[in-house]
Amino acid sequence: MKESSTAQEFLAASSVDAEVFELRPDYRAMLLVVDGIDPRSASAMADDMIAVAEAHARMLLADRQVEDLPHIAAWREAYRAFGAKPQRTRNSLEALTRRASEGLPRVNALTDVYNAISVLHQVPLGGEDFDLYDGPAQLVRAGGEEDFATVAGGEQAIDHPKPGEVIWQDDAGVTCRRWNWRQGPRTALSDETRTAFFILDALEPMDDDSLNDAADALIEGLSSLGAEVSVSRRLIGAP
Repeated sequence: MKESSTAQEFLAASSVDAEVFELRPDYRAMLLVVDGIDPRSASAMADDMIAVAEAHARMLLADRQVEDLPHIAAWREAYRAFGAKPQRTRNSLEALTRRASEGLPRVNALTDVYNAISVLHQVPLGGEDFDLYDGPAQLVRAGGEEDFATVAGGEQAIDHPKPGEVIWQDDAGVTCRRWNWRQGPRTALSDETRTAFFILDALEPMDDDSLNDAADALIEGLSSLGAEVSVSRRLIGAP
């Protein structure tokens, strides 16, 4: 981060704008900062979690379409509310659940754990490198001029969100577009990450107990990636 900030200070300064709650009063964000991890760790727990998540996805989709799963359906509705087309830009939970029935991508133990938790608990979940943030995390509706550093055609590029789009940002620019659709490479997790920042996004019908259960399961899974893993957390909901 640009200035030294403790996990507690970062979480206390992070925010969700009132315009987002006007769009979805039922929205809640569970924020976690997890320190002391090694993404390159060999983790039997991560392997087991991936297998269980893949089986869970197959069970969920045995008798219904992915877009009919309750939390995915709620996120599709939220996307339409700010002008996105969910059939073209799928939220991260829907994208992972579709892939999980055939096999989740394997990256490293850190990413594998949070992908598995997303599918198992049916919650959009993003992970980023805490030390690459420039100021606190802010969920806002875009004006359209914000910078989103991305990669296009193998080259670094700057894109911009559409006006009204829901975005996560820090002081340097957009970190994730369309609420939980696409994270940028600037704050991406890597094998060098030692402190990770996670966002778990909830809409009704997911209640606070289920959201806390998902956070607890994520923490348990990440505890296998370091000898002294420590966690700070904050739940943000409508005032």
